[in-house]
Amino acid sequence: MFTHGSQTPSRRELLSMVKKHSNLLGKTVVDEQDASDIEMDQGFWHDVLNLYFIQGKESRGRQDDDLVFFVRKHGTNSKDDSNGNLPYFVRRWASELDSMVGDNLLEVDWRRSFYLNLIAHTSFTVTVAICSNQVLRNHRAGQGTPLNPIYKVLKTVYASPSRVNFHLDARKEAETVPAYPDICFAIDDFDSTIDTVVLSDTDHCYCVVLDAHDGAAFPTVNLMLNDAQKTENDLGKTNKVKVTIFSGFVSYQMVREAFDADKYRLGSLLSFSHSSSKADRLYMKGPGGRGEVEVAVSGVEDQSRHVLEPSSPIVSKSGFGLATIVKKASSFASVAKKVYEAASRNADDEMLPLKCCLMSISLPWEHIAHDMLFKEGPPVNM
Repeated sequence: MFTHGSQTPSRRELLSMVKKHSNLLGKTVVDEQDASDIEMDQGFWHDVLNLYFIQGKESRGRQDDDLVFFVRKHGTNSKDDSNGNLPYFVRRWASELDSMVGDNLLEVDWRRSFYLNLIAHTSFTVTVAICSNQVLRNHRAGQGTPLNPIYKVLKTVYASPSRVNFHLDARKEAETVPAYPDICFAIDDFDSTIDTVVLSDTDHCYCVVLDAHDGAAFPTVNLMLNDAQKTENDLGKTNKVKVTIFSGFVSYQMVREAFDADKYRLGSLLSFSHSSSKADRLYMKGPGGRGEVEVAVSGVEDQSRHVLEPSSPIVSKSGFGLATIVKKASSFASVAKKVYEAASRNADDEMLPLKCCLMSISLPWEHIAHDMLFKEGPPVNM
């Protein structure tokens, strides 16, 4: 299946095989009748992983990350097990796959391991931007048209099966915990590299876009082939651009309401709840509840005052839709709500610029793998 004479298949050829046997990707209810015999065959995925990341020419010649990830069979449905083992383990690249895994050979889920490495060895870029409501309306009306942001920041991010939990106090400490089956894209220096994104107008929207490009999921045609050897299909796909994995936005009004809701929450003993210059942690859900963006929000002291007007609602017909802000805290008691409403009437007439620092993006691995392999349509361009 994997040999052409004396040559092993290229990554492009292997990825074509993988696509034919990825019917289960993204399905919440798995029916084995939907899967081919090969898709359920652990031996097939062992060989694909071996050729794609260990034995293939692209693997032997790569100069990037040399880590190889392996998902445990008993750790696929939970982020931790009764023995305290991680749902995955990591090895340094070596020329022999089975010797690299060692005594853990029978524990490995080779199918999930292949997809995890496909994600981990792909390049990703996050774009954080400020856009106006009108620009977003225009984008909705004509898909494929670029979004012209007021301000944007681009940063390379790395996919990881672990999550970094940052503390927003003066200690700036962080702890790493397993995230799998979610994949986390953390911004380690979020308070210094993406600290210039400030919502300073009620018409502003906070936008986050995650794109996959280059790397393992985007194999190129062998440049050593001459034009006569390349097929028409190869010539048309030599330079695949990118795939948008996550896109979401939230209005200034929604960020302000969530920020103030914590500020006026009864029973809060946190000092930053009473100071607009301290950061608070907010979570933004993607379109359809898919994925989660973690943002550190803080008020920026400003003397200018404006009347806070509601942002116009936007209903998107595509994947770039209105996200929802959710606050991971206990729900308000009715008395707390009354206090907040009263305080809002007296204090919220002031236009408070809000600094939004992206901390992380989390997505289920199956959604990422599915989009990298099958997503159609143009990416979100800014």
